[in-house]
Amino acid sequence: MATIDIHNLSGAKVGTFDLADEIFGAVNEDLLWEAVKHYRAAQRAGTHATKNKKLVSGAGKKLWKQKGTGRARVGSIRSPLWRHGGTVHGPQPRSYDYAFPRKKLLGALRSALASKFADGKLIIVNTLELKEAKTKAFREALDKLKVDGTVLVVEAQKGANRNLDLSSRNIEGLELVSGNEVHPYHLLRYDRAIFSQPAIEKLQVSLKSSISKRQHQPSEGAATKKAARSPRRRTRHEKAAEVA
Repeated sequence: MATIDIHNLSGAKVGTFDLADEIFGAVNEDLLWEAVKHYRAAQRAGTHATKNKKLVSGAGKKLWKQKGTGRARVGSIRSPLWRHGGTVHGPQPRSYDYAFPRKKLLGALRSALASKFADGKLIIVNTLELKEAKTKAFREALDKLKVDGTVLVVEAQKGANRNLDLSSRNIEGLELVSGNEVHPYHLLRYDRAIFSQPAIEKLQVSLKSSISKRQHQPSEGAATKKAARSPRRRTRHEKAAEVA
């Protein structure tokens, strides 16, 4: 079982935390790609729209009689064949969201955490409690933790730590989420991830309980299954040899 150091906001080591192998052991890149694709599709506004023949401006009167003019027949100036006419089969408002299995999402979250830990960009602090709501003080704490790029801060419960909410909202490249809101997209988007100890403990317990027993428990031996099968049929050559 791997371990990771626990720091305080001053950057000093105050303990260690055991990481479960079934969560931080392997990275499934295909699953991460699927989770990010689903997240970005769900974020699309889908407000694009074009005007069809019914919505475009223009009179509906027939321009000339059907026969006898020598010209092509036409029923309306709003015809899609004409300039400024309606658009045929153009995009209309729609939702790009689609169903994504929860088991795959949790598997992708485990892979994202494993990837962050393997890259050495996962930081755990014992607490994110701040004495006062000051952006400068929190920025200094991030500097002591050697965070110089974008960062995702994960607290056990968002809104319970008001000083943290106020201190972090004006820092560029920082996003604060609660433990039950963290998504694989968040972990991959930001350079580093900072978890409070209560948040990572709660998340690890939740992810461990979501793992299917088939994934970490060996199934019945292949030899047992093979023994239960019916015996192999004898070929006609084997039968002839026995008779002889």
